Amino acid sequence: MASITVHNSLKPGAPVPFVPREEGKISWYACGPTTYDLSHLGHARNYVSTDIIRRILMHHFGFKVNFVMNYTDVDDKIIIKARRKRLLELEKEKPYTPEQVRELVYKAFQAYAESNLPLLAAEGQPALEEHNYQERRDAAYSRVLAGGTLSGEGKPGDAEAKVKMHLSNMDSAAKSLQEKSGFDGAEEILLPYLDSLYKETIDTSDQTIFTDLTQAMEKAFSDDMEALNVLPPDAVTRVTEYVPQIVKFVEQVMAKGFAYEANGSVYFDIAAFEKAGNTYARLRPESKNDKALQEEGEGSLSKSLEGKKRPGDFALWKKSKPGEPFWPSPWGPGRPGWHIECSVMASDKLGEQMDIHSGGIDLAFPHHDNELAQSEAYFHECGKGEHTWVNYFLHMGHLSIAGSKMSKSLKNFQTIQDALATTYTARNMRIVFLMGRWNDGVEISQDMRKQADSWESTVDNFFTNVKAKLTEAGSTVDSVKDLTLEEGNGKSLLTELEQAKKDLDSALRNSFDTPGAMQVILRLVRNANIYMNDKSAQPSLQVVEAVARWVTKIVGILGLDASARPPYDGLGWSSADAAAAASLDPQTAVKPYAGVYAKVKADVEALTLAAPSVQNLLQAQTPDAEFAELEKSGERDVERLAMPYLRATSRLRDELRGIVATLEPKSKQAVLALSDRIRDYDLTDLGVQLDDQADKPSLIKFVPAAKLIAAREEKVAMLAEKARQKEEARKAREKAEEEKWAKAKVPPQEMFKGDAKYQEWDADGLPTKLADGTELPKSQAKKLKKEWERQAKLHEEYRAKFGSSKA
Repeated sequence: MASITVHNSLKPGAPVPFVPREEGKISWYACGPTTYDLSHLGHARNYVSTDIIRRILMHHFGFKVNFVMNYTDVDDKIIIKARRKRLLELEKEKPYTPEQVRELVYKAFQAYAESNLPLLAAEGQPALEEHNYQERRDAAYSRVLAGGTLSGEGKPGDAEAKVKMHLSNMDSAAKSLQEKSGFDGAEEILLPYLDSLYKETIDTSDQTIFTDLTQAMEKAFSDDMEALNVLPPDAVTRVTEYVPQIVKFVEQVMAKGFAYEANGSVYFDIAAFEKAGNTYARLRPESKNDKALQEEGEGSLSKSLEGKKRPGDFALWKKSKPGEPFWPSPWGPGRPGWHIECSVMASDKLGEQMDIHSGGIDLAFPHHDNELAQSEAYFHECGKGEHTWVNYFLHMGHLSIAGSKMSKSLKNFQTIQDALATTYTARNMRIVFLMGRWNDGVEISQDMRKQADSWESTVDNFFTNVKAKLTEAGSTVDSVKDLTLEEGNGKSLLTELEQAKKDLDSALRNSFDTPGAMQVILRLVRNANIYMNDKSAQPSLQVVEAVARWVTKIVGILGLDASARPPYDGLGWSSADAAAAASLDPQTAVKPYAGVYAKVKADVEALTLAAPSVQNLLQAQTPDAEFAELEKSGERDVERLAMPYLRATSRLRDELRGIVATLEPKSKQAVLALSDRIRDYDLTDLGVQLDDQADKPSLIKFVPAAKLIAAREEKVAMLAEKARQKEEARKAREKAEEEKWAKAKVPPQEMFKGDAKYQEWDADGLPTKLADGTELPKSQAKKLKKEWERQAKLHEEYRAKFGSSKA
């Protein structure tokens, strides 16, 4: 069998063979979130894509995966966010007058501009105020506001997104100043200003100021992942729970000569590391001297730390300044550097070597390169060459919007909570990510969304139709496992199923090529639909069911069915509602269906129709007895238990539709109304769809009630809109007709008499002289004559229709 290959960031280029250290088992550490804010779609892209690969390895290839993930709950961003939030709360408690509040906001407004939007505060210009802000903004940043770049060249990216974010904050603050609304609307510019004034006054001995924030954001992240059907980690680690181990780890790196202390901080010595025969920046060697990335990796609170031997050396331990949390260490009160946390926690859980380390592509340098360096330094043994801490580094491509990375710091993101509430379902979002390679960047477009919607709709309808066909036939086929390629007219579809299995396995072995896998599924489903709808032959439902069960298994493996559980051997999407109903006793579970049948039966009886076929059906159907037999057999599937009542209801409706042509108008109207109500309301509200079939009983389908109700409401709204447009068109025609005859009422001899442009008229009322006494030009006279003739004809029509033109 072909081996699995994977894109490994440690070996750029083509995918390389994936060989775990221990057969059948995989150790995996994933960089988790920094818990200072709500997670956005960029995080969803990372963690959902990671989850997809994990599920494929576990449930398709059969590996036992030990998956460890951390929460970064000590970080410069957390410190700043928590501290600023507390400072703003304290500021709002002060007994300021409105004038004092305005002065504070104004100073923050100017400071924010100087720090973040230098073109607004250039030398030689008048002081920036809320009244001249908009004009100054438009002049300074017009190119960016129009969708261009700061330089006027190339495409906009992160720099332009950051400018837009700062301008948005300034817009809000300017409005706050103009409307004298105090702190409201000015929070984003106030936070950094207050921090600059009072950050050192915050008492950080009580760390709840930080843990209140991190615990709330960790809970929100966990809820988001559950909503996205992301499997929970096998183990979770937090930095705050590992500080003593981090201190010991740093001491060991120092003892081996790869780190040094300076002014209470400890830095990794890259030069010493390389001199010992190790490689630094193995993931991104081209970024090794990128100062901007180095500074970003160190954190904004670390710029004032001193004592580095070289600019690229990075902090393992940071001396804590006033206003920052701290823990004891041999070098004085301080806190862990960002990179060291993952090295310590991953090594504690997985040992000195792991199979996989993963994270977003933006973490490759410096975070992951620094992780590798300090971990390999920790495990380094003289004379034994470089230590391999990670065998495979998997980097998920980032999500972009308008050309720039989706980022909390750029505030150009949509939170996962908001996306799931307004734009996506968890399944639809996962399909979008599955349609792109996990290691490629993704910019979500309308075209991509349409493709995802189409894929989901095709598979969704396939499942629904197969289940309905099987139900119509009586029951699902029990001997799917015994199918062979000799199955009569189903042979071609079975052959396609076997090929699809091979193609999908091949795609997943090729570095988890999910776009290829999604195409395999779609192609098979489309072929199955063609086969199932072929009226020239009698399709084998056994073969169709085999296809549906295999597709069910694969979409389960890919995490597209939140209610399904391994080994995913069901048929179609699992229903959370059905699972809940299955826990009820059968009598309770079918009560809604039995209630609808009883109501429909009573309504049909009330019609007092004379048709023998209807009366016979009312007497002959015994859904209660059929249900009792199913209950006695031990059946607990709610859909199967409900079928006696649904079939009885559908048959009554089919019979009504069959005799409607023979009825008197009044009865016909009542029967059609009842027939529509049964389909569009009684059954729709239960999550049951009826598909009318020519010369055959209606096909009964189970579809989520919310989907059917939404379609019904959309249809009602569409009909209402059509009626509204029809009424507007009628009124427009009436108005045009009214205006036509109002104009026609005027005799042609009078039509120009009241016009001040003219001074004299002839006997027919045609102008001869203009208002200034000059003769009317011949060209104009000719034009007016044509108008006069048209009016004469129109007036004759008026007189013929209404009589005299006299009022």
